[in-house]
Amino acid sequence: MNAYSTALQFGSLTTTRYSFSGHESFHCRLLWLKKGYDFLNNGHAFNSPDAVVHLGVGKNMVSAIRYWLKVFGLTENDVQTELAHLVFTDNAGFDRFLEDTNTLWLLHYNLTNYGIASIYRLLFLEYQREHKEFDRETLQQFIKRKCSVPEQKNVYNENTVKKDVNVLLQTYVAPTSLKTLEDFSALLIDLNLIQSKSTENKGITYNFNEISSDAVAPEIILYCLIDIKGEDNTVSFDKLKELSLIFCMPLSELIEAIKRIEAKGRYGIHYTDNSGIKNVQFTRTFNKYDVLRDYYQAI
Repeated sequence: MNAYSTALQFGSLTTTRYSFSGHESFHCRLLWLKKGYDFLNNGHAFNSPDAVVHLGVGKNMVSAIRYWLKVFGLTENDVQTELAHLVFTDNAGFDRFLEDTNTLWLLHYNLTNYGIASIYRLLFLEYQREHKEFDRETLQQFIKRKCSVPEQKNVYNENTVKKDVNVLLQTYVAPTSLKTLEDFSALLIDLNLIQSKSTENKGITYNFNEISSDAVAPEIILYCLIDIKGEDNTVSFDKLKELSLIFCMPLSELIEAIKRIEAKGRYGIHYTDNSGIKNVQFTRTFNKYDVLRDYYQAI
């Protein structure tokens, strides 16, 4: 079972072996995904000796671009996914240069939900359940504890996870100085999901920032619900709670967003709360990519 079919189980990924590293200590720059997509679309291969020439970057950056395409769900075995074609195809691509924040929400969802890069799922879905604040050391120790079970034997490496923590923070946290302009090109800082603050006693700490349902287009939430349910017609309450953690959105806000989708009456989606049993029911089948087309063609 590959990472993409495994993602349909949504919530069972914590029993798989964690995976760290692969990014070569480079966070994903804004234009890397388009660059990598075009590179593959033109028939090139990442393991080719001339990849550095065609991509115009160093060998380690070639590996990093390949890694980010994979963990964002844009390639599988170096073949572009339907989402990649939908977004990045020349002329017909809906958001080739990632100018729409809702495309970034899609990428964040894939990165966190699929769990190919384990640290993102561990932070947003596991750590955030109990804590709203962290620093580098507490996050590192949390991951170390998660790896101290027989199923994760020999997975944890102090230096490797430290690099993962650094790259995660570069990906999500807006820089506080102008020393490194490249830090401002990090892909997901505009989502404002993680904020930093400096204190005399604790040094730099980080907190999850609650997001309003208005910040995410209803079609993006619907896409995620369809992805989560897979072949089923129901999204359980536990899975709704996990989706709210991915978006750092209070559960009540997520439910309100779902009710707004339901009120449109188009997609056959119903939120139910009967005798304490809460879930989302689908009475019609929709292709999740058709939902994205509805969104992008309307803007």
